[in-house]
Amino acid sequence: MESTRRRLLLVLAPGAAALALRGAVAAEEEAEVGPAEDLMREHGVLRRVMFLYDEAARLLAGSALPPLDALGAAAAIVKRVIEDYHEKLEESFVFPRLEKAKKLTGLTATLREQHVAGRKVTAEILRLSKAPLAGADRGRLADLLRSFNRMYRPHAAREDTVLFPAFHDLLGNKAWAEMGEMFEAEEKKKLGEQGFEGAVAQVAKLEEQFGMADLAQFTPR
Repeated sequence: MESTRRRLLLVLAPGAAALALRGAVAAEEEAEVGPAEDLMREHGVLRRVMFLYDEAARLLAGSALPPLDALGAAAAIVKRVIEDYHEKLEESFVFPRLEKAKKLTGLTATLREQHVAGRKVTAEILRLSKAPLAGADRGRLADLLRSFNRMYRPHAAREDTVLFPAFHDLLGNKAWAEMGEMFEAEEKKKLGEQGFEGAVAQVAKLEEQFGMADLAQFTPR
């Protein structure tokens, strides 16, 4: 449809079409995702996984059992997208810049510690989410899921509202644009061509397995 519309524009009004196309390209360039927005979108993926963790912990506390294969897949997304990619970007490029400028050093130290703690929790969730789940491990797994969410909710919120804005202020426009390009290259390198969009699609499938794909079901009545 878009290519057809462009051909019609070129046939009917070549000059105007060229201007329109140049404007579209400029708009696309302006719409490129910056470093902070890139990291915040990944926090969105994390939050959707945490929602599944909430449900899994609720089921484990009762008599039901969550879909362990889907739970393990959710933890694998955390490891691949958040721990091995997202947090590595923060540790390699965001924290050092702020620490060198002597800004938010206490916060970055705590965030680093929580990254280490989170990886240990994720490793245990991956181990315990493999069926069959022994009776004694139900409570342990539920506790791990709750502790992960309890830490990462304020962790991600503090980064979104304090760390990332400070990081943006620290970089000039040129360095900010260069950082965005570097993050995009790293995303393709670590997550493949589908990148962020692929992670979102994977989480959506897991939500279906949990019976939580319909957003409307959570609207208060």
